[in-house]
Amino acid sequence: MENITSEIIPEEPGKKPGDKRSGILGFLIDTFETLLLALLLFLVINGVSSRVRVENISMKPTLQPGNLLLVNKLAYKWGEPKHGDVIVFHYQGSKNDDYIKRLIGLPGDVVTVKNRIVYVNDVGLTEPYIADLPAYEGSWTVPENSVFVLGDNRNNSSDSHQWGFVDMKDIVGKALFIYWPLDQIRSLTMPDLVKAAQ
Repeated sequence: MENITSEIIPEEPGKKPGDKRSGILGFLIDTFETLLLALLLFLVINGVSSRVRVENISMKPTLQPGNLLLVNKLAYKWGEPKHGDVIVFHYQGSKNDDYIKRLIGLPGDVVTVKNRIVYVNDVGLTEPYIADLPAYEGSWTVPENSVFVLGDNRNNSSDSHQWGFVDMKDIVGKALFIYWPLDQIRSLTMPDLVKAAQ
């Protein structure tokens, strides 16, 4: 049998054993610490992500009005955008008006819509996620520091085929997944559209 010795540390006068704080002062300090930690967590979470509510039909059938999405605000600070990303951006630079669309063209790409098919650099995209084939035609060369976006509801979407390009500095982030309603939870991340089509 082992002999165990313990050192007894004298207690401070007026303090109960194991008590760090007592009474109302202890309660107030604990409450303050909890609130401070909650505030710090809130600021960190808001710094790296955003919660977005879908308001219109321009991304149907992928996104429905009322869907809630988690958006990674650091996606393009740490990585590069790719064809097929679903992005949230400030429409024409207005921080009061955010849009959500699918990224189709990157800087330097030539996006062409003809015979109801979208081409990027002469590669025809396979797009099973769209509501209907586009009923319009056109060709656009994406300038530096910009992207070309289209809604998945191609014929009912206000997007780059009507008003032009999105400046990279206006991108809020990349939509990661739908988290509400619960029966529609799913990832919005997919392989690069152009590479998948080659």
